[in-house]
Amino acid sequence: MPRSPLPRIPASLHRRAVFAAVLLAAAIGFGGVAQAGSSAPAASDTAPSAPAAGWNTRLVHDLAQVSAGHSAGIGVYVRDLDTGVSARFQSSESWYLASTVKVPVAIAVLRGIERGQYKLDTTVTLEASDYVDGAGLTNRNPVGSALSIRYLIEQMIVHSDNTASDMLIGLVGVDALNALVAELVPQGFGRITRLAEVRRLAYGNLTPAARRLSGRELIQLNRQRSDADRMQMLSRFTGTPVAKFQLPSLEEAYDAYYASGLNSARLDAYGELLARLAQGQALGPASTDYLLRVMERVATGTHRIKAGLPPGVVFAHKTGTQRRRFCDAGIAYTPAAGAATAAPTTPPHAGHPHRAVVVACTRDELSLQRSELALRQIGAAVCRSGLVTQGVVNAPSCPVVVAAVGGPARLPADAAEER
Repeated sequence: MPRSPLPRIPASLHRRAVFAAVLLAAAIGFGGVAQAGSSAPAASDTAPSAPAAGWNTRLVHDLAQVSAGHSAGIGVYVRDLDTGVSARFQSSESWYLASTVKVPVAIAVLRGIERGQYKLDTTVTLEASDYVDGAGLTNRNPVGSALSIRYLIEQMIVHSDNTASDMLIGLVGVDALNALVAELVPQGFGRITRLAEVRRLAYGNLTPAARRLSGRELIQLNRQRSDADRMQMLSRFTGTPVAKFQLPSLEEAYDAYYASGLNSARLDAYGELLARLAQGQALGPASTDYLLRVMERVATGTHRIKAGLPPGVVFAHKTGTQRRRFCDAGIAYTPAAGAATAAPTTPPHAGHPHRAVVVACTRDELSLQRSELALRQIGAAVCRSGLVTQGVVNAPSCPVVVAAVGGPARLPADAAEER
C-alpha cells in the first residue's frame, strides 16, 4: 500500500503549597474541580445508580494526597461522560503523552477505512525507515514484509509497538494525522511525530548528525546498558566526539526535547479526544466499537490505573512510557446489572454502561515502580470517589493500594516506549 511522505520543572517544587491550593480550589469549586457540560439526564428506576454527588471534590482532595506522597509530578483529568462533570488536577498544563499518541493514529487509520481507501486486511510494506526500538513483534520482520493494517493496529495498541505505529503514520501521513487531531480537539495538542523522530530529535540535541540515524541504529542504541554506552555508540554512529556534544548528558538532551512541546498535550484536551471517541463523534459505530475492543486488550501497564479500579469495571485504555514520563488514559465503564456485554459506546440509559474518561500522567520520576504506584493510586482514588462504583463512596470493592517493599525497579535510562 503506498504511503504519504513523510523547562523541566522539578516535580517536588512547592509540594505543600500545591496541596493546600488544590484543597482550597476544591472547597470553593474553582480550578481543581470543574463542573462542565449540561445537567445530568433524569434518572429512571431501572437506570444504573448515578455517581455520588461531590465525587469530583472528593477525588481532587484524594489526588492532592497522592501527589504529596510522591516525588513525581502528577496530572489527572477525569470526566463523567453521562453528566459532563469533571475533576482536574494540573490537567491544563502540557504533559508529554508518550505512546498514548497511538490512539489518534488508530483513529486516523480507521477514518481512512471508513472512506474506503483501504481495509483492515489491506497490507502495508515494511520499509527500512520504519524500524524503531520498543516492544512488539513488528521490527522482527524483514524489510519488504507485507503486514495487514489489522495486525499493525493491534500491535500498536495492545503491545505499543513503535514500528507498527510508524508504518501506520506513514500510511495516513503526519500532516493528515495532525489535521485530524486539530479537527477533533482544536486546542491543547502539540504536533505528533513519528516515533523514530522522537529518538532522532532527542539525540539531535547532542549532535545534529543524530537526525540521520537509521532505524537499526536506533535499536542498537536502545540496547546499550547505560547512558555512557549510548553516548559512546552515538559518537561512533555520527562521527562526533563525545566532547563535542552540545549538551553534557542524555538527561539534558531529553529535557530539551520535552521542552519542544512535541507529542504533548493538556490532559483535558486528551480527555476530550477520548470523550469524542466514546461518544461516537470521532468514528462511525463499527470503527468505534472495534477500536475500543482493541483498547480493552492492552497488555502494557497492568500495574497502573487499571489495577486501582474495582473488579467489573472495564478500562479501554492506552499507556505511554518514556524517560521520566509515564501515562495511562482511557474510558472506564461499568455495565448495569444484566448488561455485562454492553458496548461502551451505547447511550447511557437503562441496561447500558456508565462511562468515564480517566487520563493521568507522571513526570520527573525515573523509577517505573514508583510511577506506576502513583498511577495505581490515582485509579484507586477514582474508585473511592464513587464515580465508578454506582455511587458508593469508599466501596469495599476498591483495591487497597500500598507502597511496594524493596528497591525500585527502573527502566533503562533511555527506555523504549512500553518496555
